[in-house]
Amino acid sequence: MQKTENSSKTLRAEAYDRVISLLNIQALRPGQVVTQRELLEQTGTSLAAVREAIPRLEAEGLMIALRQRGLMIPNVDVAFVRNAYQLRVILELEAIANAPKHIPLATIKEWEALHRGILQRLEDEGPTEAIAETAQDIDWSMHDQLIDSLSNDLISEVYRVNSVKVRMAAQKRLLVTPFNVVRVMNEHLDILEALREQRGADAAAAMRKHIGNSMQLALGGDID
Repeated sequence: MQKTENSSKTLRAEAYDRVISLLNIQALRPGQVVTQRELLEQTGTSLAAVREAIPRLEAEGLMIALRQRGLMIPNVDVAFVRNAYQLRVILELEAIANAPKHIPLATIKEWEALHRGILQRLEDEGPTEAIAETAQDIDWSMHDQLIDSLSNDLISEVYRVNSVKVRMAAQKRLLVTPFNVVRVMNEHLDILEALREQRGADAAAAMRKHIGNSMQLALGGDID
């Protein structure tokens, strides 16, 4: 019995994670209506797992149940985007301020190496979708780990759901592409170099600039 319950929880979590991945890459878009069967096909899980994951997605404001129609991906407006980025600044600057205590120097150096590796691959291979996808994983992972370094489950959960909604609102403007990967990697390196050298004010300024650029793009603007 215990084994069956654990298996059910694992399948539900897998279905939930796959839906989140679809939202993050805009394979599910704001305003789109989907059925449970369509989610089953897109996630490759079971119908039971999808059904069990839906209440959590609804509770987090990532889906809205429509009677007789299915599930709608909610629209997220400009006001939300501005508020969401203000929250990002508050949380990520707190993580930056505490990084010297919570993040080993070896981890920061490892992150730097990953970013420099992406830039080297761009020089060697030119801009490709494969490099952009790897860079996107590095981007999201670094931000998530910075937040998780605070060891506050509530902050991590709020940040995670907030990030999903921002990506939903901004559609494809926030994804790392072969054309913006150099800028994103260099903005991260400015943050990481300052952290490694324990220049807290510079790390905070670099993070503010990075988040500010992201907000500008999310709102439909351009970066000079």
